[in-house]
Amino acid sequence: MPVRISKFINGYVTPEDVGPDLKVRKGLPPFMLSFTSDYKPVMTWNTTRTCNLRCVHCYSDSETKAYNGELNHEEAIKMLDDMAEYGVPILLFSGGEPLMRKRVFELMAYARKIGVRPTLSTNGTLISPEVAKNMKRAGLGYAGISMDGYGDTNDKFRGKAGAFDAMVKGVDNCLAEGVKVSLRFTVTQHNIQDLPKVFDFLEQKNLPRMCVYHLVYSGRGSDIASDDVERKFSRDVVDQIIDRAEYFHNKGFEKDLLTIDNHCDGPYLIIKLRQRGKHKLANDIYQLLLKQGGNRSGIGFGDVDNLGNVHADQFSWDYSWGNVKTKTFRQIWDGLSNETVAAYKY
Repeated sequence: MPVRISKFINGYVTPEDVGPDLKVRKGLPPFMLSFTSDYKPVMTWNTTRTCNLRCVHCYSDSETKAYNGELNHEEAIKMLDDMAEYGVPILLFSGGEPLMRKRVFELMAYARKIGVRPTLSTNGTLISPEVAKNMKRAGLGYAGISMDGYGDTNDKFRGKAGAFDAMVKGVDNCLAEGVKVSLRFTVTQHNIQDLPKVFDFLEQKNLPRMCVYHLVYSGRGSDIASDDVERKFSRDVVDQIIDRAEYFHNKGFEKDLLTIDNHCDGPYLIIKLRQRGKHKLANDIYQLLLKQGGNRSGIGFGDVDNLGNVHADQFSWDYSWGNVKTKTFRQIWDGLSNETVAAYKY
């Protein structure tokens, strides 16, 4: 689960907000879902493993080629129906590069129609003006666009010259159509120096949200484990996020800045605030983190890969809980006869 630094330190949510009265998910802002007692999982779906780029840290080890056995359109519709019946609130269309899947906008629109909020994780390079129009028509919640450095740094991550410029055009095309954009930045030794520039870009484009990911050793990410930042620099990243969150708040810009894939960030945030004399705020955040429950993979979050296999999260493809081609989502997610599922639930 994410550590929502800006929402915590700027008081967008307090322990008093998270009481026994918040049992009904309907109508809550998305960032509050993880605090509700009837929380249903936010899901990622790898719509295709095919990608137009070859990013050095890709957890799905995607390439520009076709992959056999991926869910067809009818199987995908059935999966969406099953998710809606179960109460999945949000489905993140991911990849590979999800915009390379045929009829993907039909699936997004269908998900929206049946009550599953569609969001998107993309490298942004394929978002032409027409694609942005289709995203808007489909009722997309937001487009999470990867920006792993500025200029050439991003291109080296993507494995393609010109990827940065194409991504920026994709951001602009989304904004022109009124599609909400969130930036995604994965930290390594080779791009940490670009983080301030990415924050500046967020401000210049007036984007509302930015997710800072720690490197996950999965897929090609395991091949570059030695490129991960040292612990002291990992803490410096959190310091920068805290400072930017306060800066944006003081200027009246309410940005959602969060970190993902290192749950040490929560305790570190508490320690940092206590060092700054903000003891009540630190205690409030401690209570919020307790109620959020830490890493909720397999409980509040899950993944369906391109073949239809269900996993605890998108980084855990070594074990599947079942396949949506042969079982309903409810049967898989609540299937306590599966020892691994039962271990996650209890």
